[in-house]
Amino acid sequence: MTTLQQEFATLTTAPPVHFGNLTVLPLLRTNPASAEPGYLLLEEAMRRGAARVAELDGGSVPEIRFENLSDQPVLILDGEELIGARQNRVLNLTILVPPKQSIIIPVSCVEQGRWSSRYDPFVPGMRFLYSKARRDRSAHVTESLWQTGVPRSDQAALWESIAEKSARMGAHSPTQAMGAIYERHSLTLEEYARAFSWQERQAGVAFAIGGTPFGLDLLDHPKTMQAVLPRLIRSYALDALELPQMQTDPCSAGHFQEFISKASEAPAFTRPAVGLGKDVRFQADGVTGAALWAEERYVHVCAFRPDEDAAQPPRWGARFSRPSMRRSS
Repeated sequence: MTTLQQEFATLTTAPPVHFGNLTVLPLLRTNPASAEPGYLLLEEAMRRGAARVAELDGGSVPEIRFENLSDQPVLILDGEELIGARQNRVLNLTILVPPKQSIIIPVSCVEQGRWSSRYDPFVPGMRFLYSKARRDRSAHVTESLWQTGVPRSDQAALWESIAEKSARMGAHSPTQAMGAIYERHSLTLEEYARAFSWQERQAGVAFAIGGTPFGLDLLDHPKTMQAVLPRLIRSYALDALELPQMQTDPCSAGHFQEFISKASEAPAFTRPAVGLGKDVRFQADGVTGAALWAEERYVHVCAFRPDEDAAQPPRWGARFSRPSMRRSS
């Protein structure tokens, strides 16, 4: 297993792009990628009939069943939404589901006011949990893994976050669904999505909200990033929309690289992953995040700037060395 320092050292960066209150830094692979990533994404697998996601018998808020009917693994990403069944859920962590297997996956509810079957099985929501809630939920899952080995979120805190954000952003839902916030601001979110485009060799993206680095997602294959980039942009834009008109300069490449360095240096611990591989968790002053190591590579790395009001993170193990980041020509 390589270090995050070694992983980020294989990347270059393109110039930052800015729109509204959001700045995006593309992260590009320098090593040639295989023609295909070797797995199916959630939406593709379900569209093909190669995967089925359903409630457990009797129903369980924090767990649902994923059946991979394909000969290939299926990749489901931290924060992806599944809608339908008894209530809408989001993934607690990134999972690479083995071929021809049925597994129980950990989820969080993003629709507090419903516990009745709308349609079963689930269907892809084509959205991610918005970035600040995803950050907080990831930190809760990390703490749960460290303390108990179980990837549980703080469900009450997530419901409270959605309720407060719905009120601030004027989104009403009879079932208190996160999706109502996205729908209320769909036109503006599409403006953000169109303002940023995927670039050749791009496998990652770092985001700044209001001029301050806030998070990043790095995937193993450019095709995977191309498929999910618009949804990631909308998830960050939903938080950027809450800021007043930006008065400061956009985030610089140097500030982004400082944030990426913190992620690569943070103390980490590992647990067996749900599905294939190892779940890696890292946390330090100025950064919190997670990664999935599977099939001899980092399939997904996500990192966030932590909530300044949150408790100080624990100190795990030795720090990694600082990565080398090279600017693309």
